[in-house]
Amino acid sequence: MPNTRLAYSSPSQWTHQLNVTKRLASGMGAWAFGIGSGVFLLLSVTPLVRREVLVKVPLLKSYYEDKTPASDKPF
Repeated sequence: MPNTRLAYSSPSQWTHQLNVTKRLASGMGAWAFGIGSGVFLLLSVTPLVRREVLVKVPLLKSYYEDKTPASDKPF
């Protein structure tokens, strides 16, 4: 049986910190995207958000564009 020695070298402190930071950043990014999407979903009925934000997004423009005739608008 050959004489083999297993050597374990722990990662440096900076490598470990970089891995932890990457994991936290990806998780926080996913949460931020989810919360931001929820906020826009809840505020999509607000005229200011609809007019200033959602109408300016190219894929959402046709859906949120106001197609109500001027004669039907109270103000």
